[in-house]
Amino acid sequence: MSLSVAIAQLASDSDAEANARRSAAAVRDAARGGARLVILPEYASGWAPTITADLAQETDGPFLAALRTAAAEAKVWVVAGMVTPSPSGPGRCENVAVLLGPDGEVAGEYRKVHLFDAFGVRESDVLDGGRPGGDNVLTVDLGGLRVGVATCYDLRFPETFRLLADAGADVLVVIAAWADGPGKAEQLEVLTRARALENTCYLLLASQPGEGRVGRSALIEPLGTVIDQGGTGDEVILAATLTQDVIAEARAKVPSLSHRQFHVRPGPPTG
Repeated sequence: MSLSVAIAQLASDSDAEANARRSAAAVRDAARGGARLVILPEYASGWAPTITADLAQETDGPFLAALRTAAAEAKVWVVAGMVTPSPSGPGRCENVAVLLGPDGEVAGEYRKVHLFDAFGVRESDVLDGGRPGGDNVLTVDLGGLRVGVATCYDLRFPETFRLLADAGADVLVVIAAWADGPGKAEQLEVLTRARALENTCYLLLASQPGEGRVGRSALIEPLGTVIDQGGTGDEVILAATLTQDVIAEARAKVPSLSHRQFHVRPGPPTG
């Protein structure tokens, strides 16, 4: 059982139509390379140094329309991050990871739970966070492997990834637009490798490059080894074939999931 994947490390800006064209082209390029699952970063539909409601698009807007066409033509699964209007009211948005099937239809969504209110940034000024657990857990079975999805700042909360592991995930997909700053690239690498290792899962990071972002997209094996990694400013496609055998071997060597003595329950802490 195996799954061919590709990570498209792309930089987005406030030009929605240009973002749509670049993202759709990346999906087609990755599919020509043999990928069955293509992963685009967080905020692929639109990014700016300060996130505002002007970046939001409806799901029938130009970005998702272009991706749906590309996914259907290439017959691939796609994960991509976008900003959508929130049902809570005008000026409010949601950070959504959208899963498209090879028919171009929306197969699932994950609304980012942990909003990035850190290092002087406040996503919560514009974004509404998703509800933890429940129906806001996105997984899909592909090629005999179960893929689970999370977003950027979620990396700092290992409970998110335990929930995905409890849901049977073998592959952890993380989309990001990780903010630059002193030590931030190193923190990103430590966190991604730790989330892979502690859950004995592959981890696939699609991270935006460019000004104000660190890039450093990565393919990571279940014991934390980096298979491939992007740079800080380049737009690249990383590709690999993931196998169940590698996961099984890692879990035989380090059966940490079966040794667990604590379990995660969705919801805020009490007491």
